[in-house]
Amino acid sequence: MTSPLPPWTPADTPPAEDARLVAPAVARNREPLLAVLRGVLPASGRVLEVASGSGEHCAYFAAALPGLTWQPSDPSEEGRASCDAWCKGLANVRPALALDASADPWPVTSAAAVLCINMAHIAPWAATFGLLRGAARLLAPGAPLVLYGPWIRAGVETAPSNLEFDASLRARNPDWGLRRLEDLVAAAGADFAAPQVIEMPANNITVVLRRACPPLPQGGRGLG
Repeated sequence: MTSPLPPWTPADTPPAEDARLVAPAVARNREPLLAVLRGVLPASGRVLEVASGSGEHCAYFAAALPGLTWQPSDPSEEGRASCDAWCKGLANVRPALALDASADPWPVTSAAAVLCINMAHIAPWAATFGLLRGAARLLAPGAPLVLYGPWIRAGVETAPSNLEFDASLRARNPDWGLRRLEDLVAAAGADFAAPQVIEMPANNITVVLRRACPPLPQGGRGLG
């Protein structure tokens, strides 16, 4: 997976030993995201965050939802160090793992939920395919894969700011760019139920894909 452009900057005048990075968008979207997660995530269990970036989201959500165990991850050593620095002192956060969404196997075997914020458009499409494949392995039927970010949707006008953002991303790397929600749903296939789409501020959406129940064995019988 090609390393995404880090949407962060070093924290303002940190101590020399402080590895924290700052993603300006986090302060704008963390409260709306938390409101959605309160209604989507289970009350307990492990939440795997894929592509945690600076780790600010993980620290904020973990403090607000202490009943859950949070597992941040990132392919970048710099990102993992920042995650651990932001989450220091939070008993319900595990050390950040090295995880490339597009690579197999993942260093996690199960999760009650998978969360991925702002990855799809700053990584090759193979990373999103890998995210779907990995989440399908980890999640039990009904458990959620939650994605957040800007997406292009059929029948919904794309905001001019999102079109400009898409053009700037593709100019930097032709493998990046805003993705079509319909392509995500097609890639999810039978592994996930139909998506729940939640409108968010600043022309973003949250997409909730719940793990589908496996089909019955040939010749099997349903309940009732």
